[in-house]
Amino acid sequence: MRAVIQRVIRAVVTIEGEGRAAIGAGLLVLIGIEDSDSAEDIAWLSGKIVNLRIFNDEEGVMNRSLKQTGGDLLLVSQFTLYASTKKGNRPSYIRACKPGLALPLYEEMISRLETDLGKKIFTGAFGADMKVELLNDGPVTILMDTKNKE
Repeated sequence: MRAVIQRVIRAVVTIEGEGRAAIGAGLLVLIGIEDSDSAEDIAWLSGKIVNLRIFNDEEGVMNRSLKQTGGDLLLVSQFTLYASTKKGNRPSYIRACKPGLALPLYEEMISRLETDLGKKIFTGAFGADMKVELLNDGPVTILMDTKNKE
């Protein structure tokens, strides 16, 4: 799994002009899934996301996690995180998991994040043409890949 984790002041997902989900301060997480991803990848990535210390403490030092701040989380599926641009100018998405296999893993990730965070998270709609609007705070943007844990 690959994730782009962005600390935001606010984030909104709209589909066909209608609001799907909106959060205030917290994290917007774009997530890509590949065929070899498993429950182990979900557990590792979820734990990292909710415990990543990228929020300021009282002294202005990034020392607090989403779990500690009580912030919101907006999860958006994004198969293009597995784009390969090695050949030509048209990206290949061959490593991206097919929707039939990816959807159950995406749903499992939602459930795991809610458990680890201790509250409901917000989501886009899997496979939909979404518009994502965000106000990045910092800016703070972290890239993670479960196949590159070291």
